[in-house]
Amino acid sequence: MKVGGVSYRSIWVEDDGWSVGIIDQTTLPHDFHRTRLTTLDEAADAIRGMKVRGAPLIGATAAYGICLAAREDASDDAIDRACDTLMATRPTAVNLRWAVDAMRRALQNLPRDERAAAAYARAAAICDEDVAINRAIGEHGLVLIEQVAREREGTVNVLTHCNAGWLATVDHGTALAPIYLAHDRGIDVHVWVDETRPRNQGALTAWELGQHGVRHTLIPDNAGGHLMQHGMVDLCITGTDRTTRIGDVCNKIGTYLKALAAKDNGVPFYVALPGPTLDWTVRNGLTDIPIEERSGDEVSHVRGMGPDGMPAHVNIVPAGTAVANHAFDVTPARLVTGLITERGICAATEKGLGDLYPEHAET
Repeated sequence: MKVGGVSYRSIWVEDDGWSVGIIDQTTLPHDFHRTRLTTLDEAADAIRGMKVRGAPLIGATAAYGICLAAREDASDDAIDRACDTLMATRPTAVNLRWAVDAMRRALQNLPRDERAAAAYARAAAICDEDVAINRAIGEHGLVLIEQVAREREGTVNVLTHCNAGWLATVDHGTALAPIYLAHDRGIDVHVWVDETRPRNQGALTAWELGQHGVRHTLIPDNAGGHLMQHGMVDLCITGTDRTTRIGDVCNKIGTYLKALAAKDNGVPFYVALPGPTLDWTVRNGLTDIPIEERSGDEVSHVRGMGPDGMPAHVNIVPAGTAVANHAFDVTPARLVTGLITERGICAATEKGLGDLYPEHAET
């Protein structure tokens, strides 16, 4: 995608051929800042500290983290330590495990002196695969927006939650990919952007939609149901960090409430789902997906820009108040209208997913 007319991916290898460039998402939307990762620990810290975020991008960053580790020490023990370090950074997004396992398989039978080069090649392939997957998700999801545009005059209003655009992937995005294509093909599309407390990742969605020229409006998280009641939302599209084999969807906290409101108001609720985000080992999302609990400071304090144009970190709760910060929730499959994948759109059921991914259906 483009920032200020310049094309970017969210992660890349720098001109030196080995260090890894990322966009520091903790400085957005006010400051577009690129930074370099040079060690395994820096890659792990970038994931843990949410300089990079979004399930596909977390996986890509972990892949390059193993590259940086292999460059220093490509022994079996060093690779195992790197994999363990990265796996411990964030527990919910399954793409992290998928990417680490893919890297481990790519290196495990190679001579030690060939591993670093092979690691960079596999990480680059993971990134290219992600771009292709997201482009395909966009094409399939575009059909849904086109259908609404044909059935009614005027603007197509889409509500999304959290950030599932190109900042959360290597490029294109998942939930936003169909929206970008619709805009590019001349459809009058407008996006209701949930603020997505407590990290306010809706601001990232608003920033990248603005960069692309897509009309959008940032709203409080609790406004979505009201808009649906008044016929102001045509469909919802969100991303996902992990989806079970029966179609339960784990996404940013608050997604479940949007799905409930959509169900009550007859608004279609779709989830954009890259294949690597499917966890075929899990059936029951409510009991078997680990939900990350993050620091209470993310809830008790708000980061932003002060009146002087400088970064500000403001406390908004009384001293001594207990704070809970569950980062994700699970939306049961029964509330999901359909899953938009790189292979097509399917029902949020084991059969629907199995028909699209037969190689996993029997595992």
